[in-house]
Amino acid sequence: MISEAAILETLKKLSNAAKLEVLHYAEFLVAKELENSVENAEKKRQAGALKGTFVLPLPDDFDEPLDDFKEYME
Repeated sequence: MISEAAILETLKKLSNAAKLEVLHYAEFLVAKELENSVENAEKKRQAGALKGTFVLPLPDDFDEPLDDFKEYME
């Protein structure tokens, strides 16, 4: 893990213009992380989200074995 002290020592060696670029990039990364954390919080499961998407009643052959698996069931 990179320490903050190592980052600061490296920053001291940069010109002011380069430091400004680093600042802008760091602000971009912070905003991106914040956006991702908000999106992840919104994607949490919600009870009943799929309500009404399944067709009922089920077909009569619903519990019958599939033809694709016949060779495994012999």
